[in-house]
Amino acid sequence: MDRRTVLSSSWATVMGLLALEALPSAGWAAAFSQTDASAALKAALERGAQVAVKQLGAADGFLSNDKVRIGLPEVLEKAAPILRTVGRGAQLDELVTSMNHAAESAVSLAQPLLLQAIKSMSLQDAQRIIQGGDNAVTEYFASKTRAPLGQKFLPVVGKALDKLSITRQYNDLTSKASKLGLIQGQAVTVQDHVTQRAMDGLYFVIGEEERRIRKDPVGTGSALLKKVFGAL
Repeated sequence: MDRRTVLSSSWATVMGLLALEALPSAGWAAAFSQTDASAALKAALERGAQVAVKQLGAADGFLSNDKVRIGLPEVLEKAAPILRTVGRGAQLDELVTSMNHAAESAVSLAQPLLLQAIKSMSLQDAQRIIQGGDNAVTEYFASKTRAPLGQKFLPVVGKALDKLSITRQYNDLTSKASKLGLIQGQAVTVQDHVTQRAMDGLYFVIGEEERRIRKDPVGTGSALLKKVFGAL
């Protein structure tokens, strides 16, 4: 195979490396081993996890980022124009700010679970991530960490939001509306809404960082990432 053809296959080539039991001993591929390729993917994800936690856990990490900023729950969002006309705008704004700050506080708890998910990654997991496209990283972390992260995040989010009267009022109203069949499915509390959106934002930023590493592995300063991704 012509070297230019190999280079043009880019990320898909790494998938091939991971799938092989042994690599040829000659040519460009000798620069890599299956271990190198797998370790490079783990290093990329670990770096992405660390960056995401640091970025989102900073002051206004969620609030100032339009891609992950947490808005009002759907039912409350639809009612917002009416609520603002009757003088509840300040409460809505306070709720949005509090929700995003609560997410910042919670996300700092994520790093140990994320790193454990990376360390326990199998070769099959790595192949699925590489083959799965832009959502593969989100799907992997969600499958491995969403449930335990939710358990860790919810108490922190609850502590930050329980003190707001609008939180209690919304939860009470949606609970009653759900029981009356006015809301499809089970009513989602503000606390649950923030917890789920905080995790979505975390996975999204990890995926963005991984894509950045793919495009500029040299810029990461990591010899391993430069070795594997920089040659593709």
